[in-house]
Amino acid sequence: MTITDTFGIIYKLTDTGGTHDPFLEGAIEGCPKGTPIDFDFIQSEMARRSPNRSAESTQRREKDPVIFLSGIDENHKATGEPIRFQIPNQDIQVIEDNRHVIKPSHVSYTYFKKYGNRDNELNGRASARQTACRVVAGAIAKMVLRKQGIEIAAETVRTATPAREGDSVGALVQCRIHGLPAGLGEPVYDKFSARLAYAMMSINAAKGFEIGKGFEAANMCGSEYNDLQNPDFSFKTNHDGGVQGGITNGEDVCFSVAFKPIPSVRFDQNTIDFDGNPAVYKGSNRNDLCVAPRVLPVVEAMAAMVVLDFILLTKK
Repeated sequence: MTITDTFGIIYKLTDTGGTHDPFLEGAIEGCPKGTPIDFDFIQSEMARRSPNRSAESTQRREKDPVIFLSGIDENHKATGEPIRFQIPNQDIQVIEDNRHVIKPSHVSYTYFKKYGNRDNELNGRASARQTACRVVAGAIAKMVLRKQGIEIAAETVRTATPAREGDSVGALVQCRIHGLPAGLGEPVYDKFSARLAYAMMSINAAKGFEIGKGFEAANMCGSEYNDLQNPDFSFKTNHDGGVQGGITNGEDVCFSVAFKPIPSVRFDQNTIDFDGNPAVYKGSNRNDLCVAPRVLPVVEAMAAMVVLDFILLTKK
């Protein structure tokens, strides 16, 4: 079974491949013709997402070289045609003990119900390995946005404390988009904030999204929350996080994403198999213990794709 997914309207990423396939493959549409493509920058973004040498990081080793197949000419500029690329999977290992058990809080059960999969090796599309394709598309989007003075930066605000050795932990990530023009977004179903939330909640392990004061706003009064403006139309506060009525107002867009603990812990857990019989999920060191810091370039990439897509839509 081959699953292909697409994100975006004009600036569009279509990708396929899973964690145990020979490679991941993607195609980027909508990159403006003539855009200079900085291969070193793309690889530096991939390096941010790659495993590090800490004990908390997965012991899977992937260098993630991006192999471009089309859409970029000999002068390293976008041709206007789809930019096609591959990312090889170089360190593939199969844990036989875990193939036919339901991995707790993972996709084993839902993929079983949706696709009939009784083998976790068929579920590689759900792996965070797929986010490598997003980082490629996001890096190219950043190149376009930087020429317009738009910068995107994410940081880890906090992580949970593990309950025991080998336990995974959740994380809260904040991101700021600086230099956005006012007027991006649509007033009803295609709000800038709605597209941004959609993008962030598509990232593996994402469980919560808020923009501006977010959930804190539920405990505030309008008199303290409202972003009042100066005679030059600048804002005295930014409680709305740069978006009002679904449209950017020129302030920095500030949002947060909450990530649950990665389901794959490094110790055994009691579970069931696909027939409902008692089974054991075997822990290993082939997974990170937290999405941070590797998720930061993924958050930035998805934000960059949303921003560039909206900018291109204004020129349609």
